[in-house]
Amino acid sequence: MSASGTLRIGTRASALALWQAHHVEALIRGLTGAPEVNIVHIKTEGDVRTDVPLWALKGRAFFTKEIDRALLAGEVDLAVHSLKDLSTQLDPGIELAATLTREDPRDALLTRTKSGLKDLPPGARVGTSSLRRRAFLSRTRPDLKLLELRGNVPTRVDRLKNGDYDAIILAAAGLRRLGLEGDIAELLLPDDFPPAVSQGVIGVACRSDDVETLRWLRPLDDQAARLTATAERALLRRLEGGCQVPLGALGTAIGGTLHLYAAVCALDGSEWLTARGEIESSLTNATTLGQRIADNLLAQGAARLIAHERASHQQGEES
Repeated sequence: MSASGTLRIGTRASALALWQAHHVEALIRGLTGAPEVNIVHIKTEGDVRTDVPLWALKGRAFFTKEIDRALLAGEVDLAVHSLKDLSTQLDPGIELAATLTREDPRDALLTRTKSGLKDLPPGARVGTSSLRRRAFLSRTRPDLKLLELRGNVPTRVDRLKNGDYDAIILAAAGLRRLGLEGDIAELLLPDDFPPAVSQGVIGVACRSDDVETLRWLRPLDDQAARLTATAERALLRRLEGGCQVPLGALGTAIGGTLHLYAAVCALDGSEWLTARGEIESSLTNATTLGQRIADNLLAQGAARLIAHERASHQQGEES
């Protein structure tokens, strides 16, 4: 917390990022005796580098590292992220203080004709820059023409409506948060299109030694979101994946049991590896489950598949 007693929230300035930051602001203001809250806009590499797909960029944390630097420098007191953008290895001195209640984690298909995926005509132009979505699309509809799609959520939806694409795929959570759920033609089944790790979860980070800020953030933590995100992020960490790897996973907490399903797919859809399991719910067990599912995928050949995809990207960058 700042010396003035104000909590400064660091966030990107996109429509969705600001919705998330204002949502956290409202939750904090709803706590008894809450401090003043200010929002600080921070531009990230992912916001600046819109000329190339994210998978072609070297490094990771394209939408978070500048915000985390500001956090460590004391320029802001907390950082609000889409948790799927946040590295599984946080910088020393940063703590994931709260995982908010998860919104719908599924991927959503938006089409100009409101038709579903199976009804798109052969060769239909589908926009997405996600390697995960591209791989899963290649598996289910290899006839489609996959095109790059960058920009914030409203911009992507506008490009669809303007005819640049016949269909696009976005996270249902972002569309719902921005009031755009009416544009969804179909919610894609997680068995065929497992979402990105932690998709739909807002993560709030702060400095590990900032006791005052931690005091205001810990009441915002949602147990089910924390359990599922912990399992999914442990899986991702074991596989050493990122946005450059076609991996999807979904954890669900039902009663006292935590379930986890994950899939890794070749970019051309030619190979599809899946694993699932369950365990008694606890944070320690969530990490164990994520690691166990990752080891299952590795035993099936996931490391070879991931290495092949990475090598393909590196060759593409050098050519």
